[in-house]
Amino acid sequence: MTKNRYNGLINVYKEPGFTSNDVVAKMRGILKQRKIGHTGTLDPDAVGVLVVCVGSGTKLVEMLTDHNKEYIAVCRLGVTTDTQDMSGNVLTENDVNVTSEMLHKAVHKFVGEYDQIPPMYSAIKVGGKKLYELAREGKEVERKPRRIKIDMINILDESHLQDEHIFTMEVKCSKGTYIRTLCNDIGESLGCGGAMEHLTRTKVGSFGLENAYTLSQIEQLRDEDRLDEIIMPSEYIFRNLDVVHIKDDYRKMLENGNSFKLEHISDEQPDDEQDVIESDKLYADGTKVRVYGSDDTFFGIYYYDERIGSFRTYKFFYEKPQD
Repeated sequence: MTKNRYNGLINVYKEPGFTSNDVVAKMRGILKQRKIGHTGTLDPDAVGVLVVCVGSGTKLVEMLTDHNKEYIAVCRLGVTTDTQDMSGNVLTENDVNVTSEMLHKAVHKFVGEYDQIPPMYSAIKVGGKKLYELAREGKEVERKPRRIKIDMINILDESHLQDEHIFTMEVKCSKGTYIRTLCNDIGESLGCGGAMEHLTRTKVGSFGLENAYTLSQIEQLRDEDRLDEIIMPSEYIFRNLDVVHIKDDYRKMLENGNSFKLEHISDEQPDDEQDVIESDKLYADGTKVRVYGSDDTFFGIYYYDERIGSFRTYKFFYEKPQD
């Protein structure tokens, strides 16, 4: 098999019991290639969308990690743990006297931007060591709060609030948000404590649960030589950008990652006429475009630098065919 045969993005359904790194290791075995990365850690007990980047798609890891995410979380009130979820050691147990009105009011307070203190059991590094490594040594260190944004919290089920003290919520949030910390903080605001009981990540950017594949399904598709059906091309996440095709006589320069000028473009395909600047300039300074060869080979994302009158590389994806 050709090295780095596969390039792009695969929407993996992470099952319980696997770490995100376990998924990457499994994918390396399934695809028989090393160049694979994931776009945002999910706890071992959590399930749901884990976008895996393969081949040249690994250049998108950081960009996809920045995308907003959506979750469905089950939270248990009246208990706190060292991990802020029910897999950890119980620290406190308290009586729960929370009404539906109190719950909705408390949850609403967390919508918007606020500073969240990450949990000790997390992969954030402090002094060169991951927090969960320090936590396992019985150490607790001061963590700097991180600015996060929660766009929406919707209570999906509170039918067991009174008897089992659990509720289910849907959360839309920015990168870096710890949902188990949110459960902990909601419980704290209600005066009884709280811990996350279950978590499903339903969306990462435009990748949803409905189009996610388990590792066994991916392995089966590989055996059927149908992997191309589920590998999204790298340019998928840039699909809202305008497309330009480059003239054949400039292709060799493009293959080497060179910038190009307007005269090297064979056509333009703006999304709509409003993209054309009134000053007769088609591209404003900083405008990003998807760049293709005349045969629709994808080269990368370029941006227009008005100062020098050229398009410069923003993300270069083209890889020369290997012998």
